Amino acid sequence: MRVLITGAAGMIGRKLTERIARDGGLGGRQVAELHLHDIVPPHAPDIPGATVSAMTGDLADENAADWLIAPRPDVIFHLAGVVSGEAEADFEKGYRVNLDGTRALFEAIRQAGEGYCPRVVFTSSIAVFGAPFPEIIPDEFHPTPLTSYGTQKLVGEALLADYSRRGFFDGVGIRLPTICVRPGKPNKAASSFFSGIIREPLAGLEAVLPVPRSVLHTHASPRSAVGFLVHAASLDGDSIGPRRNLTMPGVAVTVGEQIEALERVAGNNVVRLIREEPDETVWSIVRNWPTRFSAERARALGFVAEEKFDQIIRAHIEDEMA
Repeated sequence: MRVLITGAAGMIGRKLTERIARDGGLGGRQVAELHLHDIVPPHAPDIPGATVSAMTGDLADENAADWLIAPRPDVIFHLAGVVSGEAEADFEKGYRVNLDGTRALFEAIRQAGEGYCPRVVFTSSIAVFGAPFPEIIPDEFHPTPLTSYGTQKLVGEALLADYSRRGFFDGVGIRLPTICVRPGKPNKAASSFFSGIIREPLAGLEAVLPVPRSVLHTHASPRSAVGFLVHAASLDGDSIGPRRNLTMPGVAVTVGEQIEALERVAGNNVVRLIREEPDETVWSIVRNWPTRFSAERARALGFVAEEKFDQIIRAHIEDEMA
């Protein structure tokens, strides 16, 4: 099996690469070639019996996608993109990376020749939904994004469904909830504080909370996000049906409940390191985000996530701090 990961240097890309290297395969099949691509050099692990290559470049550049598809990978994880806050702050960059890069990749697959139909797993986002929301958002809720990032992801979803319908590839779009707790330094995502108020205090550092504690949001751990990707790669296409984009399950909690979970796991001295400092720019984005989802289709297809936020915190401690 040949596998391509775009955005392989990102947090989820790195963890997916590690998972494939640890398993030596994907969905019970051995990986013979693993191709990793990003704008910065991704880490290429040693996998016994497999060829691993790391490539750098801009996916939206002319012929870049053609070069990546030339080995005709059997499974393509398309994770490359700029995050929500960056896409909102830099309109042109957001559309170039999140839309033009996606379209270039899909076109390269289509042009690769008759008989080539890989599985494409595309990471979308719950940002495709916009307010007003019902208390629980069903799978049938109409996506109406209120950010440029959400719009770019929604167009990618539509392209994925149409290219799959035409038989150019076998696509699965997974709408990720906010991934928490993200390891490393904060990124430019508007949702970065969700991880920051857990990650920094656990490391003995002060964290800033820019939104009210009443904010309700859905989360899944990086461990679950990788599980979503691996499961999506081996799903039977017929079982998914024509609606190719799935909202992933997660844990819906308020920010206040996040902090309560942190106190249960790590104690009050850790929680005291959180400082509340309202930020209108962040709040203007976050208040238009969806809250909780039924995710019935994804659950029926076998996607699983944590059930309590305490589990998400403990996963971070086990995976990043052990």
